[in-house]
Amino acid sequence: MPIEDRENAHVITHALAKDTLSRIRDESTEQVGFRKGLVKLGRICGYEVIDGVMETEYVELETPLAPTTGERVKGLDDVVIINVLRAATPFVEGLLKAFPRAKQGVISAGRDESGQREDGTFPITVDYVKLPEITEDDTVIVADPMLATGSTMCTVLDTVLDGQAEPENLFVLSAVSAPDGLLRVQDGFPEADLLTVSIDDHLNEEGYIIPGLGDAGDRAFRTK
Repeated sequence: MPIEDRENAHVITHALAKDTLSRIRDESTEQVGFRKGLVKLGRICGYEVIDGVMETEYVELETPLAPTTGERVKGLDDVVIINVLRAATPFVEGLLKAFPRAKQGVISAGRDESGQREDGTFPITVDYVKLPEITEDDTVIVADPMLATGSTMCTVLDTVLDGQAEPENLFVLSAVSAPDGLLRVQDGFPEADLLTVSIDDHLNEEGYIIPGLGDAGDRAFRTK
């Protein structure tokens, strides 16, 4: 099965997803390879969402030679992708290859690394929000390549859902996730389906995923 149900999340197990994740985990993978890997991983994840979640419908059509019956995916015009800046930008670029007609939203949210609380969470600052209208027919995908403590994602979901209609589907999509973050998001937003390519081992004392990817934003944009 391309998407396996685990205790706290659904894991995308496509062989190319696992191969690509392994390549971008490698510290020897430089900026260009890392960015391209995130784009590729986003595309694969998008296709797996389509195959594993979205329904098809039969349609009548004409080939150049004869009439026939085909199938088309339902709901491709009712997709909203939320880009959690900045690390999700190449990840979302890949998702848009699977959902080229998706509406897009952008949220700039970052954690205060010096303000870690006793429960392991961080204060989150939201600097910019631009969201499309969400309807009851929409499939909403909130994309961030790393789900660590869940502090950022919970803040983002609060922002996305505030004053909006309840969408038909709500997905939190990540490349790698920590068990703590998955539990925190699951407890705070039980209506969200959590999708990830890997559930990693743990968080270190600074709240970073182990083994993780390192800082996905810095690696993608070569800011360090």
